[in-house]
Parts: sequence; C-alpha cells; structure tokens
Amino acid sequence: MIRINLLPFRAARKKENIRQELSCYFLGLVLLILVMTYLQVGSSGRLNHLKAEEQNVRKELAVYEKNNRIAARIKANLKEIRDRLDIIHDLEQKKRGRLGLLTDVALAVPEGRLWLQSLSEKEGLLTINGTAMDNDTVALFMTNLEKTPSITSVDLKNTQLQDFPEYNLKGSGFLLSCETILKEAPPASEKKPKDSKGQQ
Repeated sequence: MIRINLLPFRAARKKENIRQELSCYFLGLVLLILVMTYLQVGSSGRLNHLKAEEQNVRKELAVYEKNNRIAARIKANLKEIRDRLDIIHDLEQKKRGRLGLLTDVALAVPEGRLWLQSLSEKEGLLTINGTAMDNDTVALFMTNLEKTPSITSVDLKNTQLQDFPEYNLKGSGFLLSCETILKEAPPASEKKPKDSKGQQ
C-alpha cells in the first residue's frame, strides 16, 4: 500500500490562502484610502466653491444695501422737494386768489352808480363798505358779486340813507359781508355730528 504525505501541499495551500487574504485586505485598504481621498478632494472643492459663492453673495448684498441707502436718500430728498413745491403752490394759489377776488369785486361794481369806500378780508370773509345811488344799485351789486367765481355768498348787513348837499344828491350807504373761496373748510374733527333728526 502506497502512502502519500499531504502536509506540504496543505501548508502551501494555507500560505496561498493567507497571501490572497492579505492581498484582498491591502487592496481593500488602498481602495478605501483612494475613495476617502476622492471624497475629501471633492468636499474641499465644493466647500471652496460654496465659500466663493458666499463671498460673491456678500458683495452683491453690500452693493444692494448701498443702493438701498442711496434710494432712501433720494426718496427723502424728493419728499422734501414735493413739500416745498406744495408750500409754494399753496402760497401762489392764495396770492392769485386774493388778486382774483379784488378783480371780481371791481368788475361787479355798477359803473358810475356805486363807489367802494373800504374792503377788508380775513380768513375768507370779505367786508365791503360803500355808497350807491339807491338800494336797487346795491341789490344789483350783490347779484353781480354772487355771480363771480371768487364769492360764494353775499349778506347785506345794513343800509342807511346818506345826504350829499354839496352835490344836491342822496345816496344809500351799505355794508356787505361775503364768503369767498379763500375761506378754509373746518377740519372733519371739528364738525359736530348730526343727531338722529339730521340736525347739528
């Protein structure tokens, strides 16, 4: 009977298995290092890219904030200019209103039959003092005043007979009170609320 010694074969196979396992281990370790290096490089690249984007965004935000400050200053300047223009326009309107009022009063006077002695205007209320040939002329003057665009209402305060002996004439002195467009309407808060019957 023949006997074969298998120990050297088994020892060689065992060494080969160990060598294969070591090779697989080191190969896996190398692959793991390569993957980790790739991921690290990729992460660093993305991080640098994100940092660059952040810097760009911060620069853009700084520009926008600067533009917003400039826009706010421009808006404030425009508001100040508009306020000044409104004041100038209001003054011009009031000046033109008083000039127009005097023009309307002068045009409403019946020529050769009525003479004005005094005019005074305060807070939109015009007081006219004068002399007319008769009461009909005073009535005509009041009608003419009511037709003007500057006067909204005319009220006769009093009339009195006047004698001019040097001219051998008699006339009618009068005092008128007129509301004009220069009278400012009272603020809404100052108006009295109406009751249930509609009375103030």
